[in-house]
Amino acid sequence: MKIGNIEFGPRPVFLAPMEDVTDIGFRLLCKRYGASMVYTEFVSAEALVRSIKSTINKLTISDDERPVGIQIYGRDVDSMVEAAKIVEEAHPDVIDLNFGCPVKKVAGKGAGAGMLRNIPLMLDITREVVRSVNTPVTVKTRLGWDHDNLIIPELAMQLQDCGIQGLTIHGRTRSQMYTGDADWTLIGEVKNNPQIHIPIIGNGDITSTEEAQMAFNRYGVEAIMVGRATFGRPWIFKEIRDLLDDNPADTSLDINKKLDILEEQLLINVERIDEYRGILHTRRHLAASPIFKGIPDFRQTRIAMLRASTKDELMGILEECRKLLG
Repeated sequence: MKIGNIEFGPRPVFLAPMEDVTDIGFRLLCKRYGASMVYTEFVSAEALVRSIKSTINKLTISDDERPVGIQIYGRDVDSMVEAAKIVEEAHPDVIDLNFGCPVKKVAGKGAGAGMLRNIPLMLDITREVVRSVNTPVTVKTRLGWDHDNLIIPELAMQLQDCGIQGLTIHGRTRSQMYTGDADWTLIGEVKNNPQIHIPIIGNGDITSTEEAQMAFNRYGVEAIMVGRATFGRPWIFKEIRDLLDDNPADTSLDINKKLDILEEQLLINVERIDEYRGILHTRRHLAASPIFKGIPDFRQTRIAMLRASTKDELMGILEECRKLLG
């Protein structure tokens, strides 16, 4: 599979762009453990154009995480084109256009999945961004606004005609948000349309190695994208990769190793951001990590993790967990 000049090999597995989740520390760990491509947190085009410092900071990428994509969202042609040009100066491997975020503060203002109610504008933005940059442009979107408007089969062809080089489809409508089950049927229909020649990346409810394998086998997608299942579990890419490549399970990934990885994530974030924000970025991963399920009455420990305000305090809690899990 290729996007632009990037060759990914068979059955690549991507890390989904997620706000307040896919910071550089987490991306580096996901890359180390097998992610074929990682994405930054999504970036507001309007904030980029206005040179908001916190938004500009999200464009920081490292050669160690390549290939890496930067995703932008917005609601008008001019700001999206200008933002894409700014993003290109950070030299990502891919510029991704977000037409799928369902949250009210984005979609309610016409951006993200809100574009599913204004297809002509979505296509204008896509066409003009593709014309304005040399970096490969891809799109991430959903099946449609609601179940009465499942437009993705036609939309995929329209977006392809705009010149994008890859399309990620989340198997839900905007009205579903993140509820219910992702429906991959239409993703498979798009992929199996002989008029579609760009790579189709499937997304939604990939939470286990078996689901990843089934997505490839049943729907024929070129790649899959994993989102929420990565929280506190960057090694999921190694687990998926081993199954897809018929490798034996990695026995070195025991509880102690996984705790080491989470502690490293904390240290990377503190070093690359600062102690306060580094802890904030790491706590949600710790609280969501599946490795702590074996701890009796973990709720109290989870609360302590979420309240920890120093690196040493959080490291101490993790070491206590190590003893309990040992």
